[in-house]
Amino acid sequence: MSLDGLKANEPKDMWLKLTDIEVGHVHIVVTRYKALVDTVWAAEAAIGVEPGLETLTGTVARYAAKLMAYKDEYEVARLYTETGFLDQVRQQFSGDFKLTFHLAPPVLADRDPETGHLKKRTFGPWMLRAFKLLAKFKGLRGTRFDPFGWTAERRTERRLIADYVATVERLIADLTPANHGLAVEIARVPEFIRGFGHVKEAHLERAEATRTDLLAQWQAYTTRDEAPRLAAE
Repeated sequence: MSLDGLKANEPKDMWLKLTDIEVGHVHIVVTRYKALVDTVWAAEAAIGVEPGLETLTGTVARYAAKLMAYKDEYEVARLYTETGFLDQVRQQFSGDFKLTFHLAPPVLADRDPETGHLKKRTFGPWMLRAFKLLAKFKGLRGTRFDPFGWTAERRTERRLIADYVATVERLIADLTPANHGLAVEIARVPEFIRGFGHVKEAHLERAEATRTDLLAQWQAYTTRDEAPRLAAE
């Protein structure tokens, strides 16, 4: 079995993040995601663990999706224009109303001189037309032609994905029944990364400190397990 098998045997609402990837991201991201989860599936099966939602496979499926389906400018544009947003607004409000959007786009927003945080600006209803146009260019995401890709926030998003994939590959290389629980705990660290902008930065700092501590425990496990093998050789 593979990722598709896991999805078929688990509640649909647990895979909303995978749906986000398939709808909003380019094909290469989806392919990379599925290959990663299938590799973890095989590693768990090899040590006698039945892959499931709460095992390493399910954990990686959930949090790799969370990191890969990050809400950048293209995703925000898609959510406002391709998900029935206006229909929902019209159902909740009647009569004449005017939409305003409070945004802090990194390429336009100024920083607060005291806090260093990006300051939100108010944009009128014309932003819906801008969002509709921007959503059409989602294929630029992650390419050299992506005008938003150079910002610090987007570079951080890409680094988080690369770090997570590298960490998962490290885990499955030395995975055993004894350290399986710790592997799941390490793979779950992205759960603590929440919010946007400076709020996300604060959560990220704490998450990376947790990841460092857990990987130190992992290193201690693997070093201890390797000692008898090296002595025997």
